[in-house]
Amino acid sequence: MFIGEYNHTIDAKGRMIIPQKFREGLGESFFMTRGLDGCLALYPQEQWEIFVDKLNALPDTRKDIRDLKRFFLSGAGDCEIDKQGRVLVPPSLREYASLKKDIVITGASTKIEIWNRKKWEDITRIDVDDMDDIAERLAEQGIEF
Repeated sequence: MFIGEYNHTIDAKGRMIIPQKFREGLGESFFMTRGLDGCLALYPQEQWEIFVDKLNALPDTRKDIRDLKRFFLSGAGDCEIDKQGRVLVPPSLREYASLKKDIVITGASTKIEIWNRKKWEDITRIDVDDMDDIAERLAEQGIEF
């Protein structure tokens, strides 16, 4: 399970350091793709296969599902961490997530998310009352905090 938040940078060549705490969980080879809300997502091999199997189970007859599959799969690629603990982020994915220099790497349970730092700060500015409302709705689904 991936948890935590780490502030890092991405260099001019598009390389970023993966926090040591996340490296073992990613394994030798993992997948990078577009994520929701403008981030990138890194999936360990096993989680990627589960994710793709779920996408493949959806009917291609629906346009929204075809669009969803294209969104996640067209920009995806397998990755490896170099000896310095870095991974290269392809230019198209750097552009999608607006990764210039300052980034935030976060654990998101079964995957890792890579964020533009400013965007991360904006998206995590949550009103406490909103969280209380969300928690109430989740409690109705049997999830209690």
